[in-house]
Amino acid sequence: MYTLELIAGLLLLCAIAYHLGRRRAFSVAQGNIRHLHSLPAYYGLYVAMWCGLPALFVLFLWTVFESNVITQLVLADLPQKLRSLEADRLELVISDIQNFVSGNTVSGEVDASIKAAGLHYQRLQFTSHAALAVVILSLVIGVGFFSLSRINAKQRARNAVERALTGGLIACASIAFLTTIGILMSVLFESMRFFKVVPVTDFLFGLKWSPQMSIRADQVGSSGAFGAAPLFVGTILISLIAMLVAVPIGLKSAIFLSEYASPRFRAITKPLLEILAGIPTVVYGFFAALTVAPFIRNQGSLLGLEVASESALAAGLVMGVMIIPFVSSLSDDVIRAVPQALRDGAFGLGATKAETIKRVVIPAALPGIVGGVLLAISRAIGETMIVVMAAGLSANLSFNPLDAVTTVTVQIVTLLTGDQEFDSPKTLAAFALGLVLFIFTLALNVIALYVVRKYREQYE
Repeated sequence: MYTLELIAGLLLLCAIAYHLGRRRAFSVAQGNIRHLHSLPAYYGLYVAMWCGLPALFVLFLWTVFESNVITQLVLADLPQKLRSLEADRLELVISDIQNFVSGNTVSGEVDASIKAAGLHYQRLQFTSHAALAVVILSLVIGVGFFSLSRINAKQRARNAVERALTGGLIACASIAFLTTIGILMSVLFESMRFFKVVPVTDFLFGLKWSPQMSIRADQVGSSGAFGAAPLFVGTILISLIAMLVAVPIGLKSAIFLSEYASPRFRAITKPLLEILAGIPTVVYGFFAALTVAPFIRNQGSLLGLEVASESALAAGLVMGVMIIPFVSSLSDDVIRAVPQALRDGAFGLGATKAETIKRVVIPAALPGIVGGVLLAISRAIGETMIVVMAAGLSANLSFNPLDAVTTVTVQIVTLLTGDQEFDSPKTLAAFALGLVLFIFTLALNVIALYVVRKYREQYE
């Protein structure tokens, strides 16, 4: 709360600095802004930027290191018997002190030494907050007067502001790139540790998945089985069923809404269709487990088919229904973005509406449609709750949609649930599975880029 108040005060000071910078620019221009290199607003932004950015940097560093510094000072003031404790017990003492400071103590009675340390912690925290406010206020005032003194008619304030904004945009754009690199490197590092224990060929082409590792070497199944082929087959099978449901229905509904539906019908139907995207996946999982799976099992028994209580077909059908809005909404927007001149040209050559849609509109919108389908495939591959509740956890190597199967994402969640040691192949296998998913998704993106570039060249 204190940090938010400090940021609010800093924003107020920046607003004041902006006003003073504009007034200073008008004063230098002597009433004629044509004498200035930049507009007065840029001079105000220049002063506000110099006041705000250094103060925010100091606030960030202070917030990062404040807790550790105060904790070390409090530990240095503890009695010798507490300071000499082992590291894990000392962590408990620190936790008790912080709980006392925050008022989260479970019992009413607190040890005298813990209470004294907590009061010392509160005093240091109050001193730190006061010092931070003084430092930021002094920095804003000092830098503000310095930046105001530099304002003159020839100063390139606009260039300085735009350079700062460009740097901020580059920093924001770099976050996504650096995050992706960080995720890739962390997954790759842990995967390499896993492949030192389990060969890559055994992992990719092994036909049995049983990652349970025993505590002692003399127990049964102590080595585990890490053949991921059943997981890949299950993922592809369920995703394929989902795509067979989502792509035709979603694409045809998009064509109807964009080309045939009246504006009133479209205004009602499209929001209702997009509501499907906002339903939590656990609700779809309940629907699949309690309604769809029993229905498929009952219908299969009537036809003499053996259907598992949890099947890939049930999970794929419900997942396909969930993905329909992704394909429909994106495809609808892309189809409506096709220039009307292409339609008019086809009509002028004597083409019917259906022929125009088939031979002109769809090829022109194909890059966007491919993007929507790619998003739907990624959504299907990453889905977990529906598979857990409707397809089960059995790693069966089966291409039969009536059998129980599992997917890569379900196994990742299963392997990383609860307290895990990141030194065993069982836990490290989750990172290897994640690396395979990353490579597969990258391949899908490369294919999509190829299709987009190919057809974009034909219609631009």
